[in-house]
Amino acid sequence: MNNAPAPQGGIRGVSEAEIANYLAITPEFFQRHAELLGSVQLASPHGARAVSLQERQMEMLRDRLKGMEQRIIEMIRHSQENLDLTDRLHRWTCALMLTPQSAELPEVLLRQLMHDFIVPQASLRLWGVAPQYMDAAFARDVSADVKEFSSSLTVPYCGVNAGFEALQWLADPASVMSTALVPLRAPQSTSAFGLLVLASPDPTRYSAGMGTEFLGRIGELAGASLARLLAAC
Repeated sequence: MNNAPAPQGGIRGVSEAEIANYLAITPEFFQRHAELLGSVQLASPHGARAVSLQERQMEMLRDRLKGMEQRIIEMIRHSQENLDLTDRLHRWTCALMLTPQSAELPEVLLRQLMHDFIVPQASLRLWGVAPQYMDAAFARDVSADVKEFSSSLTVPYCGVNAGFEALQWLADPASVMSTALVPLRAPQSTSAFGLLVLASPDPTRYSAGMGTEFLGRIGELAGASLARLLAAC
């Protein structure tokens, strides 16, 4: 008689994986040996006590349900946040569309943007505007460096206050800790005709690692709206 010990992780000649596979493909095993479900004792993850296989399965199911409930709560929260963001964007877009005078658009755009999205400071500059707008505050001189920088941005810039020239357009540039610089382009154009500046005293409000998709949409809507001020239009 062979009295060699069983290999670790199984019984003599059979591995744990083979046992698990057999039980997985032979569910009727537990129908034929139903008494095992009540007699097998396992360690509970919630204490030192032993529990039956059925109790252990129930604990696993409860833990899984808790995880699913948490994910559902997170999904609901994100859905509510997205809906709120969509409502704000809708109000802002409507305000732009309902502005009858083109010359008032920059002021309305900034005022509503700061109000709807709780932006502490915001400003913008446009270049290449039609002659009737040349004396407006939004058409004040902008350096060639700012124009070149704006056209080079393929996505909005987000990060700390690095002493950008455009921050001097703000009412209180010294208080800025983080900023978002959003290029403004006419539809189908690759060159920027303006730059939108958003600023905050919170250094984490506009961080380098944040997503820029939403800010990109802001820039697209602002650019499409303000394009009517250009000389070519």
